Amino acid sequence: MTLPSEPFEGGDRRQVLQALSAMVGGGALAAVSHSAEAKDASELPPPKRALTGRNEAGKSVFKSFDVTTNVVEIDANPGLTFYELYRTEGVPALTGLEPDPMLPGTKGFPGPGGTIFRLISYPPRRPEGYKPPPGVTFESGVKELSDKLPGMGDHFERGAPGMHTTDTIDYGVVVRGEMTLELDDGQKVHLRQGDCIVQNGTRHRWRNPLPEPCLMAFVSLGGKRG
Repeated sequence: MTLPSEPFEGGDRRQVLQALSAMVGGGALAAVSHSAEAKDASELPPPKRALTGRNEAGKSVFKSFDVTTNVVEIDANPGLTFYELYRTEGVPALTGLEPDPMLPGTKGFPGPGGTIFRLISYPPRRPEGYKPPPGVTFESGVKELSDKLPGMGDHFERGAPGMHTTDTIDYGVVVRGEMTLELDDGQKVHLRQGDCIVQNGTRHRWRNPLPEPCLMAFVSLGGKRG
């Protein structure tokens, strides 16, 4: 399905919602119609990140224990939130004196040899008749993704909403909730809390089947396509 670039009206608004929801795994439609409600639906506080390092004497210390400095909310798909936890480029030096790499910002996916560690909270399955925020189009949703998570929107296909391919190996685990993973040939696997995946740079999409949020953890390792 190819989405037009103009704002959607009437029944077409439902189509753009489905496309945008699928675009980042929320093919997942949410159980509430307002952004704040969607974000609060889990009734759980945002996850904290314990960041370790070393002091001047070389002793290990906690540099912080709080919500990560980089939390990204996607307005086009209310309730979709990225907790950007850590990233590296090349071989880490492991001095323990490195500044928090999330302070300068984040990116969609790591380059060769790089890593990104993130949590993603996917919105719930949305009810019949839900409408996306006014003015949202496929193009505006993709642009917001790439603006906030540089380059991420470039990986999503216009003709197959939600399908995307990245030059990474992704280690993923369902922290809470449930998620459906669909591959190229239409085969699907239903993941429950504690289930894990290894995504080997293959074309896929995510869909939340439940009327409650799903929280997943991912470590992405940048590679080179053979």
